[in-house]
Amino acid sequence: MSHRKALRTLIALAPPVLLSIGLAEAGLCAVRSVCSPEVLRESNGPVGDYLQTLGSVYAVLLAFVVFVVWSQFNDARTYVEREANELVDLFRCARGLPRAERERVQRRLAAYVDGVLAREWDAMECGDESVFEELSGLLDRLWDDLHVFEPVTECTKAIHSDMLSRFNDLSDGRTNRLTSAVLKIPLAMKILLYAGATIMVGSVCLFSIERFWVHALLIGSLAGALSHVLYLIHDLDDCFSGDWQVPRAAFLRVQTYMSGSLDSEESAPAA
Repeated sequence: MSHRKALRTLIALAPPVLLSIGLAEAGLCAVRSVCSPEVLRESNGPVGDYLQTLGSVYAVLLAFVVFVVWSQFNDARTYVEREANELVDLFRCARGLPRAERERVQRRLAAYVDGVLAREWDAMECGDESVFEELSGLLDRLWDDLHVFEPVTECTKAIHSDMLSRFNDLSDGRTNRLTSAVLKIPLAMKILLYAGATIMVGSVCLFSIERFWVHALLIGSLAGALSHVLYLIHDLDDCFSGDWQVPRAAFLRVQTYMSGSLDSEESAPAA
């Protein structure tokens, strides 16, 4: 499975990297056809100083953006895991309720998990608010079930209180997950990133290097490296889509656990 995923990633990464290298080499050929290395030799010093300053500023910007998108991606993954854990805990706590209330709560939780996997996960990619509201309504009905239930024994009172607290944690986890799905890098920052990469590669074309293949190798390496990083930023910025999206494994485990528990309860004889 890991080998197939790595292959898919390479296949997705190849087009933008190869395209950027091709454009950089075409730009180099255009510059070399207009200006010979002898003409550019006199400006090697100023161009080198300029490129060093520009490269330092752009490297800081690039490192900052990579850190931000990677942190946001890890936060989204943490929110998913936390929400999945709250679902399991809430489902397990419901076992302490009377049979009718237990089945009602557990089935609503199972329906919520099924809805997240079947519909809401894809809706997070396109920002479909109608699906978000539908699943939020399902949690609201679950809250109503918990709110109207009146525990009698001390044990059910403790369980009911714990379930109300866990429901609030579940709601917070859901809000954090949905917020992370719509959190994106500002357009102005994206323009700055792509414009900076273009200027960096274009500036290297202004160096005077006698051997064309050496110059082409430098240009291609720089363009390929920058496009790789920019593709990584673009993909991680959409944390619930793309190649490095947040996995559904946590919710799939919860779905398997809940379906197995409900099936075993249905097959068990009534007390």
